[in-house]
Amino acid sequence: MIKQNIVFVENRAGSLRKVTEILKREKIDIYGFACFDAPEFALFRMVSSNAEKACEVLTENGYINRVTDVIALDLKDEVGGLDEILSVVGESNISLDYIYTSYHRGRQTPVVILHSDEIFLTESVLKNNGFKALESVEELQD
Repeated sequence: MIKQNIVFVENRAGSLRKVTEILKREKIDIYGFACFDAPEFALFRMVSSNAEKACEVLTENGYINRVTDVIALDLKDEVGGLDEILSVVGESNISLDYIYTSYHRGRQTPVVILHSDEIFLTESVLKNNGFKALESVEELQD
């Protein structure tokens, strides 16, 4: 599993930019992200080069955020690649909380990032069905 940050961001113009500006200043690279809005705030989920440092600097700048585990899987870059993963998850009666994408920067191949309430079971089921789970964010650089 790898780490992701979940950052609560005010839902107003320029708020997300302030977060990315802090990360840029601290030389923290964002590898994958998803942003879901609500009336008053947005949830910005991201996989970065250093989740712990990102948490620390965002907290210092007044942002409510936390670090959580997520599963990152190599995704076949072909028709049905995502369906293959979702089929295994569905047949195993596992509910996903959310899913988003990233990619291997060197190989230019897709990666799917997902989370479920039963994250260890989910990872085990996927690995047992032949999917490769990334063990660290450094793997996104190859």
